[in-house]
Amino acid sequence: PFPISKGQCKFLIVSVDLFTKWIEVETLACISAHQVQKFLWRNIITRFGIAHTLVTDNGLQFTDRKLNEFLAGLGIQHKVTSVKHPQTNGQAESANKVILTELKKRLGEAKGAWAEQLPEVLWAYRCTPQSTTQETPFRLVYGSDVMIPVEIREPSFRRAHFEESNNEAELRINLDIVENTRD
Repeated sequence: PFPISKGQCKFLIVSVDLFTKWIEVETLACISAHQVQKFLWRNIITRFGIAHTLVTDNGLQFTDRKLNEFLAGLGIQHKVTSVKHPQTNGQAESANKVILTELKKRLGEAKGAWAEQLPEVLWAYRCTPQSTTQETPFRLVYGSDVMIPVEIREPSFRRAHFEESNNEAELRINLDIVENTRD
């Protein structure tokens, strides 16, 4: 657990998409099967659709009967990793490591402020090309490059040459490119 932050939160629940490497995270005061189900519904299913497979560790919150009935009712295959082989959930372990490392860098002595720093850590991760895809998670999810704050002060080529009349056509081309990348 983390030091207690606003809302009595001291835990994170983390989800990582296998292909895009997109991370969704929520802070929690306690981790229960009900909280996991709410997280999956709010942060994954209603935003990205129903997943084919969910890989989790074997924590009680993930092996709960009601949670597994919820997943089965949606046709989601639930795979639980072995205690002896946590590396089978390497995506989540890697994401957790990145989140923890970046939070530690930003916090210094203000350890209780980790929840406030979390959105910036996620933003940085989502805008950073991943070694396995050579793309940013943002681009793979949304089909275009993210506009970052530095581009406001120092306009990039894309921002300097933006033409609203061509925007829709360019977005369609980007989506075609993303589809090819996903295949």
